[in-house]
Amino acid sequence: MGLSETDARVYVYLALKGPTEAGSIVDNLKMSRQQIYCSLKHLQDKRIVFVDSKNQGVFSALLFEKALELLIETEKEKTEILQETKKSILQDLKTSTKKKNANC
Repeated sequence: MGLSETDARVYVYLALKGPTEAGSIVDNLKMSRQQIYCSLKHLQDKRIVFVDSKNQGVFSALLFEKALELLIETEKEKTEILQETKKSILQDLKTSTKKKNANC
């Protein structure tokens, strides 16, 4: 679903543990602080992890079902964009080929 192994580990930890400070994630997952903060940023960008509005050092995860729905929807959107890009590329290729054939 577009998550690295590290992102998946951090997400699952938060989903099971509940609201947690980043330092606790570092200690429990035995990863560097840099890895954890990078992963938390990725997960926030995907909107499946968020920071507590009252306590900026505490992170929470969406429930598994909601996160999965969101990740699936994101992948569907990416697929639609790829389909549109494919159509455009094929059309450009056809136009380019016609122009080259006309110049022969």
